[in-house]
Amino acid sequence: MPKNPGPDLKFERRYKRLHKGPVAGVDEAGRGPLAGPVVAAAVVLDPKCIPEGIDDSKVLTAAKRERLCAELLACAKVGVGMASVEEIDTINIFWASMLAMHRAVEALGFRPAFVLVDGNRCPDWDHQSHAVVSGDALCMSIAAASIVAKHKRDCMMQALDAEHPGYGWASNKGYSAKVHQEALRVLGPTPHHRRSFWRVAQAELDFGPQIAAE
Repeated sequence: MPKNPGPDLKFERRYKRLHKGPVAGVDEAGRGPLAGPVVAAAVVLDPKCIPEGIDDSKVLTAAKRERLCAELLACAKVGVGMASVEEIDTINIFWASMLAMHRAVEALGFRPAFVLVDGNRCPDWDHQSHAVVSGDALCMSIAAASIVAKHKRDCMMQALDAEHPGYGWASNKGYSAKVHQEALRVLGPTPHHRRSFWRVAQAELDFGPQIAAE
């Protein structure tokens, strides 16, 4: 199977030509973890100043994401939005992800002419937009958004790890790693855990009798 050549600007060029204005790429990070917010980013690239090495955040090292995020913040228009754990537990992770993407576009501070969204569905909003399946691997501005969203969320989880040691969040970023599962069993859930996720809900049920016995 031929290797994916990486993201390019064909989507941005097409929709900028059709809609006569700036095109934003949007992606989110953090749908799967057991803890922490879901974070989204919206990026409008400057074609004259595109950092070298932009790709799907999942194929980049943390160091490369950090460097590229800093470069994007310096030369592109960037908006970041998030949905809290409380919102995730209230409206579910899918709609919380959509809410975070909506907030990211609003955080740009201006209205883009068109929005490209990673995935198979756009949020329910009044922006003209198009969903791109595997957009973070195909579309440059979506890939840029994936980098910003991933780096910003990782930084949040590293900060939360200092507040709640033992869960391994600095390394697993809230995902269901073995050390995280064991900490849930021994320490119980924190206020930053998503209680609507079955593994956390089960840990809370299992931990309740331990508290009563103490």
